[in-house]
Amino acid sequence: MRILVTGSKGVVGQKLVKELQSKGHSVFGVDIQHHAGEIGFVQRMSGENWDYSRCDIGEFRQIERIVEQAGPFDFVYNCAAEFGRWNGEDYYEQVWKSNLIGMKNLIRLQEKHKFKMVHFSSSEVYGDFEDVMSESVMDNFEIKQMNDYAISKWANEMQIRNSRIMYGTESVVVRLFNTYGPGEYYHPYRSVNCKFCYHALFGLPVTVYKGHFRSSTYVDDCVRTVGNISDNFINGSVYNIGSDQFHDIETLADVIWDYTGADRKLITYGESEVLTTKIKKLDNVASVRDLDHKESVGLIEGVKLTIDWMKEYYKL
Repeated sequence: MRILVTGSKGVVGQKLVKELQSKGHSVFGVDIQHHAGEIGFVQRMSGENWDYSRCDIGEFRQIERIVEQAGPFDFVYNCAAEFGRWNGEDYYEQVWKSNLIGMKNLIRLQEKHKFKMVHFSSSEVYGDFEDVMSESVMDNFEIKQMNDYAISKWANEMQIRNSRIMYGTESVVVRLFNTYGPGEYYHPYRSVNCKFCYHALFGLPVTVYKGHFRSSTYVDDCVRTVGNISDNFINGSVYNIGSDQFHDIETLADVIWDYTGADRKLITYGESEVLTTKIKKLDNVASVRDLDHKESVGLIEGVKLTIDWMKEYYKL
């Protein structure tokens, strides 16, 4: 099959491209950075392989020309997004443009070209829900999303739902739970796992908020599972993709500080972080049943692999 991956240079996107290629699919990637082989005058002059282009999905012309010139595509995996609770506060313009307008641009092209879509949502959509997070929660309870990023991801799911009803488009939604691992280079809006690993290695202070619980998912396990959607696409399905290893954030910090030997004085403990979900415990029965989701790397091993990768990447 011919597959388009948006956000193909991201933490999940890079690995997903390789996973889909390993299944024998032809994969074209787009992201917002320049890279060899991209569409345009330079590529045509150089004769490089044409399997990537710079593209902002929030700009209709840019994503339209990819779909029309690099397609036709059987599948689009939409990994492209502005990520993160605080990123959504500080750079809300980019969050709303990339996540909402970008999604609408893809949907309009999907309605015309009839490709199947796999959209990457987030566990953030569960907002203030305090029990086990099964996929049906969003249909059965009134949920208050707790930040702009979460609102944007839930709005994406509603955009997809409405298009399915009005135009018969075919889509699957995956809600990722705290995905982390090698390849997640640091910036201040990365996942808590990445941030803590980086701060421990470089001797930077962190605040650990007590009473917050997460299900950390090693990136390779996540990617293998979502790649399996190409083999078993069930239109309208929503899947939680996450780990059964439920832990508090204090435990995550302990694992990282034990492995790095960083100074414990770098850690300040605080009470619950404002407008941030305290407990994220998932039900992943559906992804195990339909997508053969398996957990091959636990939290301690995954943290060690992440730190070892960071040491090599940053030449420590």
